[in-house]
Parts: sequence; structure tokens; C-alpha cells
Amino acid sequence: MKKILYTLLFLFTVSTVFTGCREKKDNNIEEVIDDAGDEVEDAADDVEDVVD
Repeated sequence: MKKILYTLLFLFTVSTVFTGCREKKDNNIEEVIDDAGDEVEDAADDVEDVVD
């Protein structure tokens, strides 16, 4: 049950990141991609910490 909850939390976080990226039209595409990658890594680390 915990794994399902953490998976859903991770997917929600990732979807929020990508939705937020579409709203930033004034930023360079590379910066947005880097920011999204950083957010995904941070979310993955948070989920990993909670699982441990």
C-alpha cells in the first residue's frame, strides 16, 4: 500500500513540474528542461528517503 501511495505522490509531483513548465514562456527551453530535471531528481530523492 505504501509503494502505491509513494508512486502516486511521485507522479503527481512530476505532472506538476511539467504543467508549471508550460506556463514559463519567457525562459529559454534549455533552462526549463534543466529545471524540470532538477525537480524530478529532488522528488525522486524525497520519495527514496520516505521509502527508506
